[in-house]
Amino acid sequence: MNAFKSIALIVLSAWALLYVAGVQAAPISVKDDIGLTVVLPAPASRIVALSPSVVEVTYAAGAGDKIVATVEYSDYPASALKIPRVGGHSKIDLEAVIAAKPDLVIAWQSGNSPSAIEKIRQLGIPVYISQPHKMTDIPGEIERIGILAGTTPVANKAAQDFRKRYDALGKKYRDRPPVTVFYQVWQNPLITIGGQQIMSDAISLCRGQNIFADLKPLAPRVSFESVIAANPEAIVTSGMAVQNAEMLDAWKKWPNLTATQRNNFFFIQSDLMNRSGPRILDGTQILCEALQTARDHRPHAKVKQ
Repeated sequence: MNAFKSIALIVLSAWALLYVAGVQAAPISVKDDIGLTVVLPAPASRIVALSPSVVEVTYAAGAGDKIVATVEYSDYPASALKIPRVGGHSKIDLEAVIAAKPDLVIAWQSGNSPSAIEKIRQLGIPVYISQPHKMTDIPGEIERIGILAGTTPVANKAAQDFRKRYDALGKKYRDRPPVTVFYQVWQNPLITIGGQQIMSDAISLCRGQNIFADLKPLAPRVSFESVIAANPEAIVTSGMAVQNAEMLDAWKKWPNLTATQRNNFFFIQSDLMNRSGPRILDGTQILCEALQTARDHRPHAKVKQ
């Protein structure tokens, strides 16, 4: 505990020096994803990113070289593999975070421990909370991180590119017939996505209908019976491996399911769907193509490109 306090005092002293050095400049201020205002005396130069998604967004904002620590599984882009680790997203090593001497911590609301984040705040370290619920939230987050890191030109370009790709996907699929979708996150227990989960938003962009969109939790548990009763036209999963199609094998035991009858089982690499960063557009494009395949599998369907 004494070591923890000593490190904390060092960090607070360093923060005070940074504040004095930047007091002549106008402070930098943005609101994070939960509406809290984050104020910095100068652009962040030592960022701790507490989720793989945050790492990807920070790189997109042009501030990847400012990340001094992150968590396990932060593996994209390749240079992120060289960043020191401070534990996992759900079990953060606070002493390692403090030792990294951050002037900004970017946290993940639904993945990080609230108590750990509160302890970081108590040390006087600015914390930005990330939690995009819609795909359209991502470009704004890129821009805000660009403001905090002083990389606005790069961030604005990345945000603009994201919006263009998003709009193009929406325009391509907005008039297609809807497809009911069960998105399987995990098999045992059976976990899906609620309507507030960003992956549900991706399904909507592709003109799909998440059969559990009415559920409020981001990752609710459901029963096999409830899925069978909803009778989805397509079942999609994104496991932990590049290929993990066996997660879908259980549904083949139910021949009356429309998805089973038409072989509408689709696998998407998890990193492309589960991370709220720019690459979700790649995963969404694959998802849209999969749902179009489901349409093409309809009796008497005309194949549409």
